[in-house]
Amino acid sequence: MQIQTHIITTIPVFEVDEPLGNLVKFFMENTYSHIAIVDGKKFLGVFNENDLEHFDVDKKIEDFKYNLESFFVREETSWFDVLETFARNEATLVPVISEGNDVLGYYDITDIVSVFIDMPFFTEPGGILVVAKEQRDYSFSEIVQIVESNNSKFIGGFISQIRDGVVQITIKISGTSMNEVLHTFRRYNYTILFGNVEDQFIDDLKQRSDYLDKYLNV
Repeated sequence: MQIQTHIITTIPVFEVDEPLGNLVKFFMENTYSHIAIVDGKKFLGVFNENDLEHFDVDKKIEDFKYNLESFFVREETSWFDVLETFARNEATLVPVISEGNDVLGYYDITDIVSVFIDMPFFTEPGGILVVAKEQRDYSFSEIVQIVESNNSKFIGGFISQIRDGVVQITIKISGTSMNEVLHTFRRYNYTILFGNVEDQFIDDLKQRSDYLDKYLNV
């Protein structure tokens, strides 16, 4: 899924030598949690709205550079990793940074979650499986074949983790042959990490971040 069309370019960045009062004014007029700080247009970090109450607004932003947070995403960052960045940092706004460390714009949590929960992967009825196999041995064509050979339909899937040479693949299927699908995956030497219905999978995602849970329930 391509989410680059959701990059917002109308939200400002702030130079590090600006008065801290400029940030106060911005946060008072908006509901965002963070904003990007730059030095000569190069990304330094993000300022957290919650930190403002501890600082003297008559000073400059650079007086509090040590307090900047460093999270961001690249233009090529996948939608799933973008979502994780929001959740991990409890942010409503995440800057998108170029390879040259220029701020290209921002992702807004409302836009990204709306795209996320409208995906057929989550809206179509079916069951969720998370399987694992050695990275050198798995293939998506094999996974689809396993599903469809058991009279089930492959709705979608993505790589959810790669660690120590083992790849985890999250897939969604529809049909009434879940047990047969699980049995076939095991015959092909896949480890079943999770196998249950959609609602329980979404609950698992919610547990990874209370912040993301807030938006998934809007």
